[in-house]
Amino acid sequence: MRTLLVAPSWVGDAVLSHALLARLKQADPGGAIDVLAVPWTLPVYRRMPEVASTLELPFGHGELALGARQRFAKSLPRYDRAVVLPNSWKSALIPWFAGIALRTGYRGEMRYGLLNDMRSLDGKALPLLVERYAALAQPAGEAFLRPLAPPRLAVDEDRRRATLARLGLALDKPAAAFAPGAEYGPAKRWPPEHFAALARTLAARGYQVWLLGSGKDAEATAQVRQASGGVCQDFAGRTSLDEAIDLLSLAECVVTNDSGLMHVAAALDRPTAALFGSSSPAFTPPLSEHARVITLHLPCSPCFARVCPLGHTHCLVQLGPERVLAGLESGLRLPHRDPSP
Repeated sequence: MRTLLVAPSWVGDAVLSHALLARLKQADPGGAIDVLAVPWTLPVYRRMPEVASTLELPFGHGELALGARQRFAKSLPRYDRAVVLPNSWKSALIPWFAGIALRTGYRGEMRYGLLNDMRSLDGKALPLLVERYAALAQPAGEAFLRPLAPPRLAVDEDRRRATLARLGLALDKPAAAFAPGAEYGPAKRWPPEHFAALARTLAARGYQVWLLGSGKDAEATAQVRQASGGVCQDFAGRTSLDEAIDLLSLAECVVTNDSGLMHVAAALDRPTAALFGSSSPAFTPPLSEHARVITLHLPCSPCFARVCPLGHTHCLVQLGPERVLAGLESGLRLPHRDPSP
């Protein structure tokens, strides 16, 4: 079969969809899977060996453009099956316009007719988003098959060397990568001064510290760099997602908020301290044996708010850098580096 995956729009969700792709490929090794995705998630899918080709979705967020969607759909190759991961009405339009025979997805915004293999979601049976995606690879009504292989992203040594060369980096010292951003909102962001304190500790142990993120994270990373006394190298907005993935794959440890880069680091199987405040690891945890969730489990969290409704963000402010360092040293076995020659 030739399958079209209509992908989610968040980097982290794109990573979590890899388990679905792996199961589709396992069920049909000779088949081809193409992915239709927004441009900022395409680098993730290009690192999944199950994907034959990627197609860029040429429509902006909230843009309906019915005529243009129909014309785009008619320009696609012939597919036997489509799997639609977003729950929106318009995300199911292109497979329908394209006349794809089997169109699978969950019940969403009035998608009757657009999907002809529409599933009802049992959230208790499938508590994790990665499971909900992967279940769509199985026939309707079949019990979900466990265990589920965690998402993994491929790395290329030549590409990694090129990234280091372009940024003028060397691996003469071990690297710690920090991801201080979280596009969802400030209630998911560990305070910059905490990142900075941890950066100073790691730098004193002989680590170089890289700050990663998109241009939207540049304000947060700049605050961390300033508070750290300049011990960090700030690459937010200066790298493509492909290059950020390369850098994460080279890091000896990663410290990150609950964000897309957290899932990327886990899919690269890097030792990762994942910091949760307003969100919950019960739905989208980092899926790696080398990742540790660090959270305070306060009575007011998770609240899932973008901004703390109580005005204090204690779930992250009271999560001190010494606790994260202890998690790195114990659960992740971060070696104690001697900076002296």
